[in-house]
Amino acid sequence: MRLAGCTQFKEGRKKAEGKVPPDDTVISALQLKASTKLMMIGTREETIAAANEKPKDMEEVIDDFDIEDEEIQTERREEFLGKIQRRIRDYEIKILNEPRADKKLLVLDVDYTLFDHRSVAEHALELKRPFLHEFLTSAYKHYDIVIWSATSMKWIEVKMKELGVSSHQDYKIAFMVDSGACISVQTPKYGVVDTKPLGVIWGKFGQYTSANTIMFDDLRRNFLMNPQNGLKIRPFRQAHKNRDKDKELLRLARYLEDIADLPDLSHLNHRHWESYTPPKPS
Repeated sequence: MRLAGCTQFKEGRKKAEGKVPPDDTVISALQLKASTKLMMIGTREETIAAANEKPKDMEEVIDDFDIEDEEIQTERREEFLGKIQRRIRDYEIKILNEPRADKKLLVLDVDYTLFDHRSVAEHALELKRPFLHEFLTSAYKHYDIVIWSATSMKWIEVKMKELGVSSHQDYKIAFMVDSGACISVQTPKYGVVDTKPLGVIWGKFGQYTSANTIMFDDLRRNFLMNPQNGLKIRPFRQAHKNRDKDKELLRLARYLEDIADLPDLSHLNHRHWESYTPPKPS
């Protein structure tokens, strides 16, 4: 065990020169007497490490890129469309709440979109993105809500439960999708990347199409197979520092409300969602 910056001596020793031992000092090196009293405060190192540990199936994302349609044409490639057909055939989706007629579809990422999964806290609620439940309640009026994370289903279920999403009374989650529905695609500039093809959902549920689907994710690469349907949300990081400043979900709730009555969402440029003006009633 190390001092780790959180150990204080009620009765203890200082080095001969009168200095307090540095934080990384191993306690056994202090040659304390058996009668020496120590008072420990703070968090155990292994607890901090566990809280920071990511799921084993999650790769650390270092950087993202912008999609340039003239450079990366992936959504029409036959080999990738073939992968989607195999996911439609083999990937099993568990329905949590039946899709509703005449509702559009909202697909949401988890990490850095709804939740700061890297900061340390005593409870997941401290890392919840501000206005999460207000946002989902508002969206539910016009959209069936689907959670899609490129991690394991176990990880998704735990996070949705801890955040109070899976049991909320004001909205319902239609179903959740994990990494098993993702596909890898080869791009000329960025090499092999994983992406979330909405075609898997469209192939399993005929009521959802490119015309009535919108997807939020903090990584633009996840839109490679359906760039017209993706909206890159600002990532929510450093929750303790930013929870009083972040109003992204409030603004996006208004955007979803503004476009809810449009017959076709596929013509929208979601890069400019903040400046979108809804058409005036005729």
